Amino acid sequence: MHPILFAVLLVSAIGLIAGLGLSIASAVMAVPVDEKTEKIRACLPGANCGACGFSGCDGYADALSKGTTTETGLCGPGGKEAAEAIAEITGLAVTETVPMTAVVHCRGTCESAANKLEYFGIESCRMAVQVFGGPKACANGCLGFGDCVRECPFNAITVCDGVAHVDPALCQACKKCVAVCPKSLISLVPKDMGIPVVLCKNKEKGAVTRKQCKSGCIGCMKCAKNCEVGAISVINFCAEVDAEKCVACGKCAEGCPVHCIHIMGGRAVVE
Repeated sequence: MHPILFAVLLVSAIGLIAGLGLSIASAVMAVPVDEKTEKIRACLPGANCGACGFSGCDGYADALSKGTTTETGLCGPGGKEAAEAIAEITGLAVTETVPMTAVVHCRGTCESAANKLEYFGIESCRMAVQVFGGPKACANGCLGFGDCVRECPFNAITVCDGVAHVDPALCQACKKCVAVCPKSLISLVPKDMGIPVVLCKNKEKGAVTRKQCKSGCIGCMKCAKNCEVGAISVINFCAEVDAEKCVACGKCAEGCPVHCIHIMGGRAVVE
């Protein structure tokens, strides 16, 4: 037999045997697929953000299928549509979902916030905060180096004038920005309920805050006094809103002398 023909036949035989071996192995060692899990997974958007508390969409679908959780509305990006589709497959009740958005609790722009030092280094909030807490005089101010921007999978965050801003229309409440902010300045709030949000986390006395940032909460108590339902309290010289008590009247924002209260889903008191 010609050597070339023999080589071709030999390689073909080896390929055939190897193919048959792989086919048999794939059949014997195949991992059983849970059809219910697959159907639930198809209802999820595939963001794999982990906001549901599980290891991405696969983890959440598996937990629902096995009964580890009965909460059908844990997927923020999927929202109500995903919850209804999951409920139809699993037979569980549709968990009521409130559309949420991330908010950066800071208005310390380049113009309003003072700096205590000049930072020359890696353009990262996590790196800059290690140098005496960052360049801004306010220990709780947004550093504006964009770690949250790079982390957001939905392009919902931009840095403008030294401060990060979230676009509620694009935000899917995945919490990745919340986790990455070294100053813990980002939280989730209801999108369309007219809830007031205090855009400041400064814990200094009013006089000190004014020196650090012109837009910071000075703890004057006017918002708390204007609130007729007791939804606002001033803790450590900074106002905080109890969303469960709030009736979205907007009187707190109207009385704020530094305009650091923003109404979600309604008129922006501060821009």
